[in-house]
Amino acid sequence: MTYQQTINYLYAQLPMYSRIGAAAYKEDLHNTIALCNAIDNPQTKFKSIHIAGTNGKGSTSHMLAAMLQQAGYKTGLYTSPHLKDFRERIKINGEMISEDFVVDFVERTKTVSEEIKPSFFELTVAMAFDYFEKEKIDIAIIETGLGGRLDSTNIITPLLSIITNIGYDHMDLLGNTLEKIASEKAGIIKPNVPVIIGEYLPETKNIFIEKATQCHAPIYFAQDEYAVSNIHYTMQLLSCDITSTEHNITETFELDLNGFYQTKNIRTVLRAEGILTQLGFPIKNEDEKQALKKVKKLTGLYGRWDVISSNPTIILDVAHNEDGIKQLLNQLSIVSRESSVVSREKAALHFIIGMVKDKDISKVLSILPKNAQYYFCNAHIERALPHKELLQKAKIFELNGESFDDVNEAIKAAKLNAAADGIIIVCGSVFLVAEVA
Repeated sequence: MTYQQTINYLYAQLPMYSRIGAAAYKEDLHNTIALCNAIDNPQTKFKSIHIAGTNGKGSTSHMLAAMLQQAGYKTGLYTSPHLKDFRERIKINGEMISEDFVVDFVERTKTVSEEIKPSFFELTVAMAFDYFEKEKIDIAIIETGLGGRLDSTNIITPLLSIITNIGYDHMDLLGNTLEKIASEKAGIIKPNVPVIIGEYLPETKNIFIEKATQCHAPIYFAQDEYAVSNIHYTMQLLSCDITSTEHNITETFELDLNGFYQTKNIRTVLRAEGILTQLGFPIKNEDEKQALKKVKKLTGLYGRWDVISSNPTIILDVAHNEDGIKQLLNQLSIVSRESSVVSREKAALHFIIGMVKDKDISKVLSILPKNAQYYFCNAHIERALPHKELLQKAKIFELNGESFDDVNEAIKAAKLNAAADGIIIVCGSVFLVAEVA
């Protein structure tokens, strides 16, 4: 098969969560274990860092990968979903997996795959593990898909586990309380493996402590160990001062991932850097700082507060749940107050938004500003909520606008309506952002 034929085969033959939702989710690790057994368990042959969380795990994964890469380590990175190209999921030092390897892997595993009938995600995880092992990487950053305990990636024994935060998302699969969701995420905590909690809530802290205690795993709470101050935003960079509460040392960092919410993720990343040094992966301070200034360049990450145009300002952000949207709105308030991006005190806001059916859509709609203009649309996947239905739901919350079948048509309409100093936000779904031309 050609590469395109192989990708078409994967999409057609394997249940894909991003397209069909919960029906593709496998509630155990049997398939992944069986697949990896068939290819001689590559996940046991390289060192790794495992990252879970409701929001921020992608940014945290890419920041850590950039730092390790800058420090000279051959660094694998597994994330999901992809935006444009399937191969974005599997990278080494910022370079996507080769088309030839994808084709070869699918052909090598076709017989066992047809017996096991894995999901798209399960096969992709096994492919990543096989690729990292064969390429003899120094270390890999492995991001969970959703949850933790039953996530396909959870067959690894990493050097370090990280849980970024807990919020309401995937409640149909993970539970409808913060405690239940935290318990599922805590499932990545392994015996004697240190774990970092990026951000905790009163409802979740003890759950992490109990699981870590059961596993004799050292536990660290990044939000207690670092304080953030003097935050400044520009179109290109976010700068901030980070103070270690233990050592009372303050350093200034600049991040090209310039969403305000990255100030939470950087605390987690810095705590991880300290532990990695103890585990045999030292990173010089200079490499750390240089990497954080060019994460996008080093890793190819996009879709996190990406300013793609000006006059009017167009921003892409993959925020898609209540917590993510709250962070985005907080960023907007900061931009309006502090940034030269906006030339007037209250710029007109234009939201281009689409969501998938299985999110808590009402919670998201309830917190969106009523004084903005809305353009409701849908990604062209089965799982997307049709744009006309989203429009009707939005009316309940007094959100006014039009609906469009295509995100790029919505952008054209917003650009016609927006003033030169207005702001257009494209958000609500990874898959919607992916379709922006």
